[in-house]
Amino acid sequence: MRARVLLLLIVGVVTLACGGPTVDLSKALTLDEVTTGWHDAGVVEGKNKIVPSITFKLKNGSDQALGGLQVNAIFRRVTEPDEWGSGFVRVTGSDGLKPTAISDAITINSQRGYTGEEARADMLKNSQFVDAKVEVFAKYASTQWKKIGEYQVSRQLAAR
Repeated sequence: MRARVLLLLIVGVVTLACGGPTVDLSKALTLDEVTTGWHDAGVVEGKNKIVPSITFKLKNGSDQALGGLQVNAIFRRVTEPDEWGSGFVRVTGSDGLKPTAISDAITINSQRGYTGEEARADMLKNSQFVDAKVEVFAKYASTQWKKIGEYQVSRQLAAR
């Protein structure tokens, strides 16, 4: 009898630890209210700096809370395959993003961008300016990263 109770207790603990079936974030997690643009990163070595930026909210379309939810944004120039910059954000702690819940607005800025002596708005009009795109990846708990979106960065200054 003790062995049976111990076995049931172990099964119960393992079931709770696993938290249910794995959620496919590429299908269950959506980006809402997405805006992109170029963030004013201040003055660097006497020059104006702008960096690509994305702002969005996440909606959990699954029936499970997504604990330890994290988002990674990879910025690339449209003419180059290599990563140009990135940004990482922890969205939730262990309590997670509840089913059908929508997160607060999340902004991720690249560390790399353009610098120049001209006004920031004029930098966007420069003949040497190369547009950027951003790929957004997410993961929760110990799952693997999943791509959940890709966007062209608008050639406009991002709202503050």
